[in-house]
Amino acid sequence: MILVREGYVTFILVTLTLLLQSVGMAVLIEWIRGQFPHGIRHLGFLRSIMLVVRFTSLLVCLHMLEILLWATFYRWKSVPTWEAAFYFSAASYSTVGASDLLLKQMWRTMGPVESVTGVLMCGLSASFLFAIVTRLVEQADRRLTNSRVGTSPYSSGDLSEQPGSRHPETVNH
Repeated sequence: MILVREGYVTFILVTLTLLLQSVGMAVLIEWIRGQFPHGIRHLGFLRSIMLVVRFTSLLVCLHMLEILLWATFYRWKSVPTWEAAFYFSAASYSTVGASDLLLKQMWRTMGPVESVTGVLMCGLSASFLFAIVTRLVEQADRRLTNSRVGTSPYSSGDLSEQPGSRHPETVNH
């Protein structure tokens, strides 16, 4: 019976964490669309830096909310103080671990589950930031290439030398 209850609670917490992450990232996407209706291609150096700093800061806040979600459960069911609950949750979420704190025996597997969940949520955030930075770099490369008055950074002008160029293959029978 304990295992079923623990599994049920674990499922709910993981689902809520995933929903919080998904909604948070969707809100950030809509925010960037509203802030930059014509895309991020004309941001410039300083605005690009500020965009990455803002997104990173907001993602850290999102992770803190997710840690707080788990901490609320720990405080409710297993840990005597909010400080200890938040500490245990943050240590578990970040995979550092809190060897000086133990949950009640019936809830002990929650820490490792939170760790796996935290790794996945941090991976989603990292991939999200990577996509933004990649887009900013692509835009900067296009501006650099266009500013060279039609010359390619690969010089010779032969398309076959440019990475990513595609030529249809012909097959002789």
